[in-house]
Amino acid sequence: MNYTREVEVVVIGAGQAGLAAAHHLRRTGFEPERDFVVLDHAPGPGGAWQFRWPSLTYGKVHGMHSLPGMELTGADPARPSAEVVSAYFADYERTFDLRVRRPVDVRAVREGEGGRLLVETSAGTWSTRALINATGTWDRPFWPRYPGQETFRGRQLHTARYAGPEEFAGQRVVVVGGGASGTQHLLEIAPYAASTTWVTRRPPVFREGPFDEDAGRAAVALVEERVRQGLAPRSVVSVTGLPLNDAIRAGLESGVLDRQPMFDRITPDGVEWDGGRRVAADVILWATGFRAAIDHLRPLRLREAGGGIRIDGTRAVADPRVHLVGYGPSASTIGANRAGRSAVRDIRRLLAGPAPVAA
Repeated sequence: MNYTREVEVVVIGAGQAGLAAAHHLRRTGFEPERDFVVLDHAPGPGGAWQFRWPSLTYGKVHGMHSLPGMELTGADPARPSAEVVSAYFADYERTFDLRVRRPVDVRAVREGEGGRLLVETSAGTWSTRALINATGTWDRPFWPRYPGQETFRGRQLHTARYAGPEEFAGQRVVVVGGGASGTQHLLEIAPYAASTTWVTRRPPVFREGPFDEDAGRAAVALVEERVRQGLAPRSVVSVTGLPLNDAIRAGLESGVLDRQPMFDRITPDGVEWDGGRRVAADVILWATGFRAAIDHLRPLRLREAGGGIRIDGTRAVADPRVHLVGYGPSASTIGANRAGRSAVRDIRRLLAGPAPVAA
């Protein structure tokens, strides 16, 4: 396609944050395709959930909040979360007639004419007065680098490619990472593997007792302060600690969750620490998290020296036309809902005023 279509708002991403934003646009009078468009690169509905491993059943998911305007009820806890959430998102898109375009890869967002932004994609170019970026993190798995990594003769994979514990049967597995994914992988893999070793950069922090509203606000505030300073965001989970539930307690008691300090190098046959300690391994599983998928925004030069985009609420401080939802403090299902509503409220004010002039 070699022509440019004009809309008031482009939403990039149709996960929780993108659908929440699209819902609030629709609810406040914006018409899909005429006033706004939702672009999603995934093959089907479900956001990042559609790529989760089959053994992550819906009953194991903590803190999944419904999208605005339609509750998720009656889901079978034994059903894979990928199936449950994908079906729910698909139903949501139909119910509110959001007309998500997919698969569409957004290649770049750059300055256009008359204060508008140009969104260049695999399906053509859109000219827009405002942008809601809801691209999440799943497409940018983070792989740390350690000496000797390229010499390892076994298999290395990231959480993003984890398909379930059965593939590790009879193997010696090193799991790297102190977050929720790392502990879930260990607890699943241990009954199948010949051995498991858990290593993390920092000692894990286990949280006892209920995670109430005050604790949640305090955790979000810590993440929000980073993005206000233009630093790369940390996940909300990184400042809340790991919930000390029955499964975690059992893993600690059995020794499966016996955390070791981070190794210093990787050898052809495993990993090694200064001082001579070695662990043989067939697999290294990197449960080391993700980074924000925002490379397409690079032409707008929004990044600060600290590596992140400075935001106020959801608005990019460097460009009031750009809102990031599901980024930093809103990178949770309930946070994404609130961020979508906030972004739309600000965009309505922006569009009611004179068109901004490009710097």
